[in-house]
Amino acid sequence: MNPLTSVKGTIISGFILAILVALYVSPESSVFQTRNFSIWLHALFGVTWIGLLYYFNFVQVPAMADALADEGGPGPAAIGKYVAPRALLWFRMAAAATWLTGAWALSISPQYGFTQTFLFQAPAGPMMSLGAWMGTIMLFNVWVLIWPNQKKVLGMVEASADEVAKAKFTAAMASRTNVVLSVPMLLCMIGAGHGGYLF
Repeated sequence: MNPLTSVKGTIISGFILAILVALYVSPESSVFQTRNFSIWLHALFGVTWIGLLYYFNFVQVPAMADALADEGGPGPAAIGKYVAPRALLWFRMAAAATWLTGAWALSISPQYGFTQTFLFQAPAGPMMSLGAWMGTIMLFNVWVLIWPNQKKVLGMVEASADEVAKAKFTAAMASRTNVVLSVPMLLCMIGAGHGGYLF
């Protein structure tokens, strides 16, 4: 049976391949140390989260606007009914998993520490602290601003036309804020892993 014919099979295949690569590259299994594992999961979930953030802002929202403007076209119903709810589920879960695995990685790191990082007292410097705070603001935006308002926009929660219009604007601004924050946040996270320097 071809594992690529299902989403679960594809995900499992990716993890199996990653484990095989890790064993090949580091047969002593040092790659499976808890901290390495937490950072790998943090990066994996982060790619999923930011990828969906960019998909919503650069692909789905403009496409839905075009579909609404196209009087003779199929309209945005398929996206709103089938694509958006599923994408938003992955988006929310990836956001939570990214933050939780990042918190885990910080808590077991001798260079940072969870509390020290958020208080800008980590021995390794402020880059990770800035990145962690930006990621936390982004997580807040996902769960407190984007998701509750998207439920109104998609008709999952009853709302008047005025409430839907306001919800669209609030969700859009929170999502755009996350796009803006994602750029320096990634700079901080990658820079922190390279001794604080990228340029």
